[in-house]
Amino acid sequence: MAIWALILGTAAGLALGGPLGALAGAAIGGGIDRAIAVRRQDPQRAQVAFTIAAIALAAKMARADGFVSANEFASFQRLFHVPEAERANAERFYRTAQQSVAGYESYARQAAELLGPASPVLEDLLEALLLIATVDGVHPDEIIFLDAVAVIFGFSPRDWARIKARHIASAPDDPWVILGIPAGSDDATIRAAWRALVKQHHPDRHIAEGTPPEFIRVAEARMAAINAAYAALTKVPA
Repeated sequence: MAIWALILGTAAGLALGGPLGALAGAAIGGGIDRAIAVRRQDPQRAQVAFTIAAIALAAKMARADGFVSANEFASFQRLFHVPEAERANAERFYRTAQQSVAGYESYARQAAELLGPASPVLEDLLEALLLIATVDGVHPDEIIFLDAVAVIFGFSPRDWARIKARHIASAPDDPWVILGIPAGSDDATIRAAWRALVKQHHPDRHIAEGTPPEFIRVAEARMAAINAAYAALTKVPA
């Protein structure tokens, strides 16, 4: 079952408990027509947690600059291909999260607990939020929001700088930061780092660990940034 139909047409999100489960209950309300128990060992549990957390945190991030635009959900659904049949339900979920009194910190903490602090799946979630923020240009308050979420997710300042550098160019040494190696490293080190990252971030690997296939855009953008960093550094004179 596609992730959107799973969380929007069933009770799967309720099984998460906590603030994310409460959000699912408020958004779905009486519209549930069938229930799927998502047990801890079920791989769908991670996908459900990822998707609900992505919607909830994206909705909260949209309010970070103090303004709410009608285009914000459109940016979300363009990036992550919400099917037409599920679009109205997904937007209701998004608006419910925006209006929820729960703070983004509670959503982020539960996501970290469910997906594992600083895990590859949590990195995908953080990067999904970063991609959403860059659609129409990043507001400084969105960066402050993401900085705080990265800390709650358990990423070190170095790891968060590496993730951020993939999508927000801010310094000449960004390619080195993206590959996670010291500036001035030799070609062999550059190639080894690139090969390791390509293997580590293969989309199939992340999907197996709990990232929903519907969020494949995250993996595509990440690999494009890693490959661009490698290309830039292999052109640097020795």
